[in-house]
Amino acid sequence: MPLTANRIVWLKTLIHLVSLGFAANMVWLVLSNKFGADPVDGITHYTGLAALNTLIVTMLVSPIAKYTRQGLLIRCRRVLGLYSFFWASLHLLTYLALDLTFNFSLLGTEILSRPYLTVGAVCWLLLFALSVTSFARIQRKMGAKWQKLHNWVYLVLVLAPIHFYWSSKSELLEPSLYFLLAISLLLIRWKTLKRIVLNPILKRG
Repeated sequence: MPLTANRIVWLKTLIHLVSLGFAANMVWLVLSNKFGADPVDGITHYTGLAALNTLIVTMLVSPIAKYTRQGLLIRCRRVLGLYSFFWASLHLLTYLALDLTFNFSLLGTEILSRPYLTVGAVCWLLLFALSVTSFARIQRKMGAKWQKLHNWVYLVLVLAPIHFYWSSKSELLEPSLYFLLAISLLLIRWKTLKRIVLNPILKRG
């Protein structure tokens, strides 16, 4: 069934409902003490997984649109990307508020001294840059530089599972699966990655 502009509106509405539903579910889990003995760890894990899952769904949009020949599906990519940043920000805020009690100087020290936090901070900064420049008006002003900036999402796709892997204390299977999924998404885009990464290196050589 071909997508139309009206169907895209409904699809975006569904994305909002699902995303806000997960946010409401998190609130319910907190209020119902469903996160167990360590609710901070539970909230941190929940928001981190939500950010990673939404990022992966965002990166699935282009290949699905290409192989199903549903070009209008690309219009859903921005709202998904913004929700990924939303969850990543909640993930960071959870750590800052509940673990560090808004001690910003300690946050800087922790980020510099713990590699998994360094990687997480890089992911958040890149997602922040991609989110604030995702609007059509800014895209027009930036011109060709816009696409170069948004190519950094591929780095986020690699670093986010690494952050998850390094931050996991015992369970390594789940983050490993996310890393393999991220690599698979990159392999699907091999021609694009070759053009934006390898070709400039080869030209310099």
